[in-house]
Amino acid sequence: MNGNFYQNPTFPSNNFPTPPGNMSVSEVNTTSMPMEQSYIENILRLNKGQRVKAYVSYPDSSAWQNKVYEGLIEEAGKDHLIIRDPNSNTWYLIRIIYLNYVEFMDPIIYSHAYSEKTY
Repeated sequence: MNGNFYQNPTFPSNNFPTPPGNMSVSEVNTTSMPMEQSYIENILRLNKGQRVKAYVSYPDSSAWQNKVYEGLIEEAGKDHLIIRDPNSNTWYLIRIIYLNYVEFMDPIIYSHAYSEKTY
């Protein structure tokens, strides 16, 4: 062989700066970052169990152009909302991309940057 062979790539080391005082790296990360940003899924998650009306539009559907789902918030994620209608015990999985707005029947619990507020 001529000595020209594939060599493993090198990556930068994981040297993080030393935290101030006697704090650990995990303490620095949790204290320097905001607790939670006010994204829709976070607000919906804070209001889990509340009765809502979710107004949804399906632009590519002629049968279901606009629809309203009523029920209790069961779960919420980055791209979905799960609502349960307690009257019919029907569960709905709604993609957030189709969600126009949510009407709350009770005050909204909203937490943003170290404050707990109810509207």
